[in-house]
Amino acid sequence: MSALDWLNAEAFTVFGQKVIWSDMIGNLMGLAALALGWRRSLWTWPAQLLSGLILIAAYASAHLAGGVGKQLLVIGVAVFGWISWRRGARQAQDGSLAVRTATWTERGLLLAGAALGTLAVGGLFTLYPSLSWSPWADAYIFVGTIVAMVAQARGLVEFWFAWLLVDLVGVPLAFSNGLAFSGLVYVVYFALVLWGAHDWYQRSRTDTAPALEGAAA
Repeated sequence: MSALDWLNAEAFTVFGQKVIWSDMIGNLMGLAALALGWRRSLWTWPAQLLSGLILIAAYASAHLAGGVGKQLLVIGVAVFGWISWRRGARQAQDGSLAVRTATWTERGLLLAGAALGTLAVGGLFTLYPSLSWSPWADAYIFVGTIVAMVAQARGLVEFWFAWLLVDLVGVPLAFSNGLAFSGLVYVVYFALVLWGAHDWYQRSRTDTAPALEGAAA
C-alpha cells in the first residue's frame, strides 16, 4: 500500500460516517496551527503548510477540486506568512509579534477581496462543473481561507472572525462529502477562535509597534 492509499484509507467510523486518515491528520495539524497562531508562534506556518499537504489527499479522495486548489493556495500563503512573521519578530524589541485591529480601509479591502474573489471563483466553478459539485460553497471556502490567512500574516485580529465565517460553511460541506472528522473538530475550532480573538484583541490594545513592516495604518 502506498502512502497516498494509506492516507485515504478508513481510520474508523463515527456516527455512521467513515473517517479517513488524511482528513483526521490534516485537521489535527490545522488545529495545531490555529493554537500556535493564538500563541503567536512562528511554527503556526509550518504546521499550516503540512496540514495543507495532507488535506490535499483528503479533498482529492472526495473529488473536491476546489478544496484541493484551496490547499495549494494555503501552502503558498503559509510561506508568505512565515516570511512576514519572521520580519515582524525581528522588528520587535522583544522578538515577539505585535498584533492589531485592522483599519476600516483594510476591513473594506478584505471584504471586497472576499466578495469579488468568491464571485470570480464561483463563476469559474460554474463554467467548469468538473471542478466542483458545489461551486459557490467551494468558492466561498476557497477565497475565505485565503483572506483569513492573509489577515493572519499581517497580524490582524480580524483573521479569527474570517476563519469562523469559513467554518460555518466548510463544516456542513465536509460532512456531506464524507469528511466526518472535519465536522467533528468544529467545536474545538470554535473555542479556539473565541479564545484567540479575545487574546489577540487584548494584546492589540497594548502593542504599540506595527505588526509587520508596512502594516501600520
